[in-house]
Amino acid sequence: MIKVKGLTKEFIRKGRDGKMTAKKAVDDLSFEIAQGEIFGLLGPNGAGKTTTIRMLTMQTRKTSGDIQYNGISIEKNEKAIKAMIGVVPQHINFDMDLTVGQNMELHGRLHHMDKQQRQKRIQELLHYIELEDTVNMSPRQLSGGMKRRLLIARALIHKPQILFMDEPTVALDPQVRHRIWDLIREMAAQGVTVLLTTHYIEEAEKLCNRVAIINKGKLVDIDTPASFCQQMGRYTVEWQTEEGRQFKFFDSKEEAAGFAATLDSSHIRRSNLEDVFIELTGRREGI
Repeated sequence: MIKVKGLTKEFIRKGRDGKMTAKKAVDDLSFEIAQGEIFGLLGPNGAGKTTTIRMLTMQTRKTSGDIQYNGISIEKNEKAIKAMIGVVPQHINFDMDLTVGQNMELHGRLHHMDKQQRQKRIQELLHYIELEDTVNMSPRQLSGGMKRRLLIARALIHKPQILFMDEPTVALDPQVRHRIWDLIREMAAQGVTVLLTTHYIEEAEKLCNRVAIINKGKLVDIDTPASFCQQMGRYTVEWQTEEGRQFKFFDSKEEAAGFAATLDSSHIRRSNLEDVFIELTGRREGI
């Protein structure tokens, strides 16, 4: 479905000394995503997640590398590829002078949908996200969770095969976040491929079939959440020192208990994706 090979993005900047320097926001990134997969991009702030999404959605030009959708390079047929994808941005970007229905109508027109098709699809999607009663309201009147759901509906209006979601549940309360998780799972079950970025590690662990961890623009590793935890060690011993929180991984609970017995105070628990994330992007980078 999606094949990324050697993707690189350099930004040219002028330093204080007046010299121009190149900074790589994304550095030789390669991965593949299958149809119907929920694929996560994880990384610290500034890791290159949003830049990667922008290149994949043709909002930012790549410096080098190749991006293919169903074997078609984006350089050969941008129009056809744009018809295949939908984008849920990180920031709310509705036209606040239009109603909910008019915002949806505008997006349908941009995708050259005929009137009957647009109206039918708008009704279907507003029902799907449980916002039928908001069609004549301004987006200003919607809660944060409603706006996030509306962003998803707008991105789905032309029935895309691939949906890109940049921080889809940022700043939402847990109940609304779980509702959006259900929507994402339903879309994937219908065959839509979903690529999302998130700072909520639990979100990636609950949702994603596989995750790619990136740091400083480079791919650190890629695997399923369960395999990541198993490779690192299924059990974690956690304890506190003057230097801060410390933890160590073990393959068995018995090994973890044996080590914990050497400490004054500690906690044994199942390893999770957040432990892996910190280990791969923090300790190995000296953070």
